Amino acid sequence: MDLSTADPDTALDLLDRRLVCALQVDGRAETGRIAEVLGVSARTVTRRLARLRGAGVLRVVRMPDVEDAAVGALLRVRVLRGTVDAIAKALADRPDVPFVDVMLGGQEIGAVMLSDAGGRDRLLYGQLPATAAVTETTTHAVLHAYADAGQWQAGYLDADEAAALARPVAPRPRTPPPSDELDHALLARLTEDARQSHAALAEAVGAPESTVRRRLHRLDESGLLRTHATVDPRLLGLAVDANLWLDVPPGRLAETGAALARHPHVHGVLATSGPTNLMAAVFCRDHAGLYRFVTDTLGPLGVTRAETAIVARAVKRAGVPLRRLGPQR
Repeated sequence: MDLSTADPDTALDLLDRRLVCALQVDGRAETGRIAEVLGVSARTVTRRLARLRGAGVLRVVRMPDVEDAAVGALLRVRVLRGTVDAIAKALADRPDVPFVDVMLGGQEIGAVMLSDAGGRDRLLYGQLPATAAVTETTTHAVLHAYADAGQWQAGYLDADEAAALARPVAPRPRTPPPSDELDHALLARLTEDARQSHAALAEAVGAPESTVRRRLHRLDESGLLRTHATVDPRLLGLAVDANLWLDVPPGRLAETGAALARHPHVHGVLATSGPTNLMAAVFCRDHAGLYRFVTDTLGPLGVTRAETAIVARAVKRAGVPLRRLGPQR
């Protein structure tokens, strides 16, 4: 599959899209369970997933979590025309920046940073100002996450199918349990590829498979094994990706954030500092769909102002650098 020439409307057929959705529900779901729920053979699932992953269309990784970081921030970086690719790549090369987008117009980059205060300050007060190509940087602290990309599903499964694939979600403990080098090694491996088997993980970290199974079970119960099926949304029939910077009355902020988190178009909702207090990331089929979302969804929620920033190109998602699919339409 050649992504540089692929037609987004035909590169993935319906079964491919349903397989992606199955992994959005549970990125570590076993092949046999996926096959049973989708009503196809395990051999078909194995072959299809191998093709998608081998072509670089699909990667399943451990989802970076804003709650894992000492500092979560949204960056809006304005750059000189013609320099956007170099600055976007420099940001994407950072392990503490899991999401990078180039916005429509080619002079703004959007990024999510999950770091400690020292890493944030070195980037904001040292590295970015020292780059002549950067003309302005706006930083919004993440105050609360209502939903993130790890919870979004593209909608090609019905409710019963999604429920059959979903694992029980344990509430995340207020105090993270103690971890050791083995835990960190396992999480690092899953951050690269969350579908590695217990046997493969055991070999990679040099521990017995039974120990790896117990550790993963404990990490899962602690909410640390959330996954993200990374795929270009255009391959799922969603041609428009946009960040909406919203101003909501403080008394309605929690209500509005929770309502947007439940909307099928929304793949991220964060309460933020700054001139606006809520950011929602949405996927829509086309610009008409985005218009309907703004008028029909945001209007009744009491949003007083909305700035719409359309993503021209996703550079990195959930820590995964993305290959270019071809020109946006």
